[in-house]
Amino acid sequence: MSKAVNHMSMGVVEPQERMKHLSHCGNLIDVDKNQPVTRYYRSGTEMLRMANVYLQEGNHENAFILYLRYMTLFIEKIRQHPDYANVKAEVRDINKRIKDEIMPTTEKLRAKLLAHYQSEYEQFLANKEAERVKELERERERERQRQREQASRQPAGSSSIPSLIPANLHVLIDEGNQPSAPDLDLLDQVVYPNDFPTGANRTNLPGSGLLLPTADKASDKTFNSKPSFDRNQKPSYNRTDSLLAGSLRIVHVPGDTMEVFLQLAKANTSNNIETCGVLAGHLAQNQLYITHIITPQQQGTPDSCNTMHEEQIFDVQDQMQLITLGWIHTHPSQTAFLSSVDLHTHCSYQMMMPEALAIVCAPKYNTTGFFILTPHYGLDYIAQCRQSGFHPHPNDPPLFMEAQHIQKDVHTKIKVIDLRR
Repeated sequence: MSKAVNHMSMGVVEPQERMKHLSHCGNLIDVDKNQPVTRYYRSGTEMLRMANVYLQEGNHENAFILYLRYMTLFIEKIRQHPDYANVKAEVRDINKRIKDEIMPTTEKLRAKLLAHYQSEYEQFLANKEAERVKELERERERERQRQREQASRQPAGSSSIPSLIPANLHVLIDEGNQPSAPDLDLLDQVVYPNDFPTGANRTNLPGSGLLLPTADKASDKTFNSKPSFDRNQKPSYNRTDSLLAGSLRIVHVPGDTMEVFLQLAKANTSNNIETCGVLAGHLAQNQLYITHIITPQQQGTPDSCNTMHEEQIFDVQDQMQLITLGWIHTHPSQTAFLSSVDLHTHCSYQMMMPEALAIVCAPKYNTTGFFILTPHYGLDYIAQCRQSGFHPHPNDPPLFMEAQHIQKDVHTKIKVIDLRR
């Protein structure tokens, strides 16, 4: 549903350009017409939960992006879905909420962010100018020092300028018109070539259209000196912990998750039947924490598992303010991998939540896999695949991979909500 944003180190950007980039990130959302339209309304609920968390934590950039993404989805993009006409009640409720709550909140965030960016930018310019003046004075002092050293090396009574006139050439000079000695104080006012600030190189930020300064080129000066300004004084614009980065947020997995789930699935496993569950949790400080396994009513076979009565899962999540972070299932007699059916199942999770995990437990081989569809190929490929059931897919390039954004927390315990009972 959402697209990743390419990340690069952001240089000094004018406030309006930064706001344009935030808006660009907020518009990065698509609707897959092959996904049930109700799934997008469900995803919207969880999107708002995360936006509210970001707002409460003071992460205004990420809150702004998610609120804007929510409005983009339900004001514009959802209309492209063929089943849009069948969700009139949901449309009315969401439109009212956007008008009464979300849009005013988003506009307040926009004004607050713009003021913050303007303050950062003005401070940066002031610091840069102060450092430029200091560097100019350092250069002048170096010039004065060079002149003093040169003067001290001249023999007493000798001219500081070697004579270029032949000895046998007589030149008459009117003493009244002799040039006066150079005024050293005037030298202080000379602006040397190296005093002029060099124009910053500019590069394009992929996908954003922004023009951003890069690092200064190495100086041609032979002496050691500090940079013309302290680059640590730039407006802070580190995006490694932000939705602007386009990278996946860390997902924390309780250390006993697999053991507890295998115990839940023990009866089915002994009968060679798959078991599945939904991974749910919450967002805190821009990291995702799995806290619950919700085991829905389901029908399993030796190589598949289908959930039933999904509305029960949603009711539980709404009561406990949980967001969907993936799913977990067993392969009773096979190794840990994603079958063609698993790939399609996980595609719907990952389109709604890029960090969503597919955990596969293979008790026969005592192995566990933590998988995602490859973001730059597998996700789009499976989303476009119209086949159902078990069917072949190409293996090159890979369609799925081991997740690299997980962190196992050995000191936390998973909680279980078993709806099968």
